[in-house]
Parts: sequence; C-alpha cells; structure tokens
Amino acid sequence: MKKTYRYAATILGLGIALSSCKKKSTTEAEPELVFPPQGKTKYIVTATPIATTGVADYLLTADDLSQGSITTVGNGLEQDGTYRYYATHKGKFFSLLYGQGNPGAVTTYGMTKEGKLSKTSDFQSETVQVFCTAGNDLVTIKVPRSGTNNALAFRIDADQAQIVAQKEIDVVKLAGNGERAHFTWARQVGNKIFAPYQSIKGCCGTVWNTDFPDSSFIAVFSYPDLNLEKVIRDTLTSFIGSYFNDGLAIDEKGDVYAFSPGYIIYGNTAQVATKKPSAFVKIPAGTTDYDRSYFFDVEAASGGHKVSRQTYLTGGKVLLYMYGDKNAATGNVKMAIADLYSKSFTWITGLPDILSHSSSYNNNTITADGKVFLGVNTADESRIYTINIAAASATPGLKVEGGKITSLLKMDY
Repeated sequence: MKKTYRYAATILGLGIALSSCKKKSTTEAEPELVFPPQGKTKYIVTATPIATTGVADYLLTADDLSQGSITTVGNGLEQDGTYRYYATHKGKFFSLLYGQGNPGAVTTYGMTKEGKLSKTSDFQSETVQVFCTAGNDLVTIKVPRSGTNNALAFRIDADQAQIVAQKEIDVVKLAGNGERAHFTWARQVGNKIFAPYQSIKGCCGTVWNTDFPDSSFIAVFSYPDLNLEKVIRDTLTSFIGSYFNDGLAIDEKGDVYAFSPGYIIYGNTAQVATKKPSAFVKIPAGTTDYDRSYFFDVEAASGGHKVSRQTYLTGGKVLLYMYGDKNAATGNVKMAIADLYSKSFTWITGLPDILSHSSSYNNNTITADGKVFLGVNTADESRIYTINIAAASATPGLKVEGGKITSLLKMDY
C-alpha cells in the first residue's frame, strides 16, 4: 500500500431504499447467482473517477480486454469508502476496505447469470495489510508497526463469506532480534503459508528503520492452523517483497522464487540502504530452505535498475515493474519480462511512459493464452495493454474512460 494515507473511511449502511410512484404489492426478487462456478469468465476493472478527490472506486465488468472501451460515467458499482483492495476466489469477488487502523468492511459479490456483479454479504473485519487465497479461504493479516506486539491473522471462508478462525502472532518474538516482524505479503505454498517480512524498529523515530538491512526473513506457518513452524533467515538478499507487495513467485513445479527490491523504506521515501542487489533467490518445491546455487541478479541484468514489483506469468517467466532511475527506487515505471530459469531479461516494447503503477496492494495483471493484460495509467489516458510474453511487446487494448485504473482481475463463475 502507499506509504501514508489520509482519509476518513465511511461504512455505509446495508439497507437500500426503494421508492416508486406506485404502491408496491410484491417484493423484488433477489438476483439468481451462478454458484458454484460453471466455467464462465468475466473481467473486472476497478477505476477511480477522474477530476474528483476522496472518491471510491467503481467496479466495471468486461468480456474482452483487447479492444473497445468502458466508462465510469453512469456505469459500474460504486464502492463504500476509498482505498479498497480486491481478490477473487471460489467464484466470489472480495472488496476489502483499508480503514487506517479502524475496522474495515469486507464486501462480497457473486455473479448473476446475466454476467453482472451482485452483492451477497458485507461484514466488518480488522483493517489488514496482507491477504492471500489458500485452500477454501481468504487469509488476511493485520500487522502492527508499533504499540501492540500481536499481529492478527484471520481465515475467511470463501463459501460462507465470513471469518471462521483467528490467530495471534507475536511479531517481536517472531523477529527475535529486538525489532519487529512486519509482514510484506503471504502466499500458500503446498500445505503451508509463506509470509516474508521486514525487520523494523517500529519506534524511536522512523518506524521503518532497521539494523538488519542486508538480511531476509520468511515465516513459515502451517495451514490451516497457522502455527509457526520456522523462519527462513539468510543474507543472500535484503528483505523479500515490500510493504503491501507480493515478493514470491511460484511456478508450475511448485518452486518458489523470492525477489528482493534491494532498497529499504524509511518513512515515506524509498532509499537505498542495503549492500544487496535487487535479485531473485529460489526455494525448491517441498523444502523450506534456499537453493544456494541459485542467484539471479536482476539489477545487474537490467543495467542497474531495481525491481519494484513482480507478477508470475507462466513457464518460469515473470513480469517486472522496474524503477526508471538507475540505482534508485524512483522514476517512472519501466516494464520487463525476465526468465527465472535462464536468467534472461528483456525490456517490453510498445508501452507508453507509465507515470506510476496501480496501487501495489491490488492486482493489475491477468495472464491468459500466452499473453498478459496490464492496466496502464498515463498523463493522457487509462488503458489496458496486451503483452505478448514471448515477444515482450505490448499493444493497446480496452480504454477506460472517466477513471484511473486501480486493479484488474479475472473472475471465473
């Protein structure tokens, strides 16, 4: 998530006032939802209307991302409250409100037979900074930077759309070095949950400061019990991923490739404060230790650029968001495709100057049939580009009018 948020999150009531010039004699029928999923697909584009401030996203749906246009004007479902993050799982679409320390709503949608989103439930949960799908669940974690020592992990059953289990994790005890473990993200790996974390001081000035900038940490939890089994600690790289940023790529063989951005965050500014490069390391399938024979120095392969984010595609290839300025965590976004197996690196052609990527806590890519769809916001427009993975080339597709793209998801229903 962005480093600082200033807003007031408003939870709207669930009731819908229905009015009519004629007296109602019957109750409006509830929409018939497709569940369980029947093999259909719909794309969901979330966008924030332009020329406004402090407004919520709109959920827009599309059948084709390679052409045409959609608009936020008189279209879509408006969300309750700003700064939402999204996930799809088990034929459901989840919209989670970031409440800046306050409880946030978890709104669940299903898909109707007509291919339209329809709200199915809305409940309150703790504001969380980490979420991932696992088994039948959406696993979320509320991570404290200071004050309490306990992070709170929740399992939300996707079918029931409600919390079914909760676990406390002592982040000071987990770090074990006098600092605090601050989870960057989490992923299901086999029958475990891997949760990389930064070691941060969490006090005494800047909370993000650390005495361990050249070390990485991945907590390994059992699933579904979420009991801590071990911590993978090493000095091959700096920390894995970054705040609200998935640092793990898992290939079809179950091998885990973990990336380090190669910078440390102090306050609201990303500054280089580690001697380690931006790189990928590997944890072989079925193990909980690094393969010390594998090291992919992406910073060197790119001519000095650092990785901001990654998205696993297919066949060992990853889509990389790179910072535009060499040896710094600044500058416009540059996009590349890297092969984790051959350690090759290719800049993507055909993209415009990207001022910034969408919020790191939201998905912004969809992979299908050897291509990847990418939401791009520029100074002039917001558009979804189709990237040919093999050719590392992009072509313009669906245009989003009246809004700035914040996420792009695929929903099977």
